[in-house]
Amino acid sequence: MRRRSVSLLGLASLLALPLTVLPVLPQAQAADGLVSGGKPVTASSVETSAFGPGLAVDGSTATRWASLEGVDPQWIRIDLGADHTISRVKLDWEAAYGKAYRIQTSSDGTTWTDVYSTTAGDGATDDLTVSGRGRYVRMYGTGRGTPYGYSLWEFEVYGAPTGTGGGGSGPAVPFGSHLKPYAAGILKPTGTQSALDQKVVDYYNRWKAAFVRQNCGNGWYQIISPDADHPYVAEAQGYGMVVTATMAGADPDAKKIFDGLVKWKIDHPSSVNPNLLAAEQDTACKSVNGGDGATDGDMDVAYGLLLADKQWGSAGTYNYKDLALKHIAAIKKDEVNPTTKLLKLGDWSSSGDQYYYITRTSDWMADHFRAFRAASGDTTWDAVRSAHQTQISRLQSAYASGTGLLPDFVVDTDTTPKPAPGQVLEDPNDGSYWWNACRTPWRIGDDAVTSGDATSLAAARKVNGWIKTKTGGDPNRIAVGYKLNGTQISSGSEAAFFAPFAVAAMTDPGSQAWLDALWNKMLATPVDTSSYFSASIQLQVMITASGNHWVP
Repeated sequence: MRRRSVSLLGLASLLALPLTVLPVLPQAQAADGLVSGGKPVTASSVETSAFGPGLAVDGSTATRWASLEGVDPQWIRIDLGADHTISRVKLDWEAAYGKAYRIQTSSDGTTWTDVYSTTAGDGATDDLTVSGRGRYVRMYGTGRGTPYGYSLWEFEVYGAPTGTGGGGSGPAVPFGSHLKPYAAGILKPTGTQSALDQKVVDYYNRWKAAFVRQNCGNGWYQIISPDADHPYVAEAQGYGMVVTATMAGADPDAKKIFDGLVKWKIDHPSSVNPNLLAAEQDTACKSVNGGDGATDGDMDVAYGLLLADKQWGSAGTYNYKDLALKHIAAIKKDEVNPTTKLLKLGDWSSSGDQYYYITRTSDWMADHFRAFRAASGDTTWDAVRSAHQTQISRLQSAYASGTGLLPDFVVDTDTTPKPAPGQVLEDPNDGSYWWNACRTPWRIGDDAVTSGDATSLAAARKVNGWIKTKTGGDPNRIAVGYKLNGTQISSGSEAAFFAPFAVAAMTDPGSQAWLDALWNKMLATPVDTSSYFSASIQLQVMITASGNHWVP
């Protein structure tokens, strides 16, 4: 019950939208056709997985969408894929109908215009003549007609394409639009696309309620990190920026949250390079431990800024593109080893110190390097990506030929890189597949599914083949940590360890059942409100698995 109440609070926050009722414009266009059939659909909630939003546009009056019971407001949104004129909306209500609701259109999935409003709905079938325009159409329910929820057998929209595209100031790649297809042959979990998308939205709502905060005033947003050494860490803020930019269109507050995270980044500069983010802040929201930067957080901050530039443009409060390019240049200057072209641990490591030739495999994000190259035009990022991919292949071959696992840390990068021989930074298991390297199947897989790169595909498939065999296809048998030879380190089940394997599974055409098992394992795992780390990793894996990860 406690977790459910947290989820509903987050949902209520998400749905608290300021709306203005506009007069209905009764201008029907009888010649317009049905434009909503089979289109992508998202909803604020579902009663159970048997009542997904896609069932409201499947053309069958025997299947239906149903929201959570007893909660207002609720909505269901259709993405028509392009700008349309809208002349008619037909709602075929189940017994759980909307007494007070609005029909709204939007060009961007963020700013909505009412084309119909009622407080006297009586269920059955509402066949409405409207006049509007937009790419998105939604039913926004504010008052239930029964104690239950909202439920529609069918939600039909009639109109015609305008041929002018979406326009507006909203996101260019709204969540669920799937405008950036994956490489050929990449798997997704079994199920309709709208059902997969909805599961991500549901998990995101719970994640948002658990970790997105405004604890410090000053217009800042923060991602709280209860399981880290300090309440706010750069890694969490980076995750938050990537997630909120990606979820734009599903979350009307995405840009507001993102801008609050940008302000936090600007106001907490690294003491070494002010274009980077200080790695740790205390309960007073002040940077601590020297205020220097951490590479993992900085990689995602830069990537998130590039996503934001593509989503919203850079003419608003913040010039996302300029901030991104400065952040990327700062990473190159102070977090890339100029000799090895491998990432350092942070901007605090300099030539001559004991950490200068140590790197962390979970920072090796090839899709980020591709995005940095495209945005900056700097060919150095091609060399950086190649250096990391070379080491992934070499480490798998030389030290994990049977498993494909990578170690948390790699040492001696100036001579012959090898897994850490013991504790070099964090833990006696620094040379094993432990709490850092657990992310590598996801990070490698993200590049494989989006680029189709042969090196990334081979690396992901190697580790996927091993873990699928090791567990007999049962994700409940995925352990917490392994030696590179596959020996289990610890028992238990952690999302940070089992979820990333789902992205690797997507790369293997023979792993559909295994991918489905991993997806179902994630769906059965509630948000751990004590661990931003596991919850944020699972959320981002679900984004990728559902087909919603994209490279700016």
